[in-house]
Amino acid sequence: MRRVPLVVWLFLAIPLAVELAWVFWPAANSFSLAFTSWNGIGAAEPVGFDNFTDLASDPIFRTALTNNVIWVIGFGGLSVLGGLALAVALNKPGRGIGVYRSAIYLPMVVSMAVTGLFWRVMYQPGGPISAGLDVLGLSSLERQWLADPDLALYAVLVAGIWRQVGYIMVLYLAGLKGTDASLEEAASVDGASRWQTFWHVVMPQLKGVNMVVFAVTVIDSLRTFDLVWAMTRGGPFNSTQLLSTYMFEQAFTAGNLGYASAIAVVIFILAIGFIITYLARQAREED
Repeated sequence: MRRVPLVVWLFLAIPLAVELAWVFWPAANSFSLAFTSWNGIGAAEPVGFDNFTDLASDPIFRTALTNNVIWVIGFGGLSVLGGLALAVALNKPGRGIGVYRSAIYLPMVVSMAVTGLFWRVMYQPGGPISAGLDVLGLSSLERQWLADPDLALYAVLVAGIWRQVGYIMVLYLAGLKGTDASLEEAASVDGASRWQTFWHVVMPQLKGVNMVVFAVTVIDSLRTFDLVWAMTRGGPFNSTQLLSTYMFEQAFTAGNLGYASAIAVVIFILAIGFIITYLARQAREED
């Protein structure tokens, strides 16, 4: 270690200090605030596990937790399946392939807030979706998409998948470029179908990519905020409330920072639990 130049330690120390000051220290404070009652002014009052007890009996929190489970399954599952299908379809040379890839990835370049505003316009009465249904003679299917408590969450979910699927596609495209084509050729010679070749030859080579995609998707699912906030602000009647939006409301609308910190701890535990469970399962399969 003494052979490492001082300037190297300096370049390591600066980002570490920034990370400690702006990430780990606030995170540690959030954990400590979860056991207090604090409105942001004055001293925090210790309340033990009262915040977590209140969460268990809070109907809005239970709604937000249920919605987050739906969001993880829908947003994660459909965006991964869609991204993988697009990656397989576009993993070939051809005229216009680059244009298709760029067009599908383009929504990822746009911020979540702008995406939310764009889809609000799409869903509004008399907007492009309603007009398209009229043209197809399906006007009976028109709904108040973002005002219907039974449909609003799924309407927002469509917007989230539309944005995420291009990112997943790029990750899988990178993984597919690293697979061994000779193994696919050998499977084809042995009489394997395209599906058998893909499932038994290609997919095992994408284990590393699958781990990255899983981690990214779970984290993005649990921290989704700006898209929902821009489209519905958790409404109508809290039907699109997620843990992140409810945490924001409690912290910056109700001024209940201790309660909001308890929700943040729940989000952290869920994210870590999902990821550790998946990694442990992958480790057992490799053994």
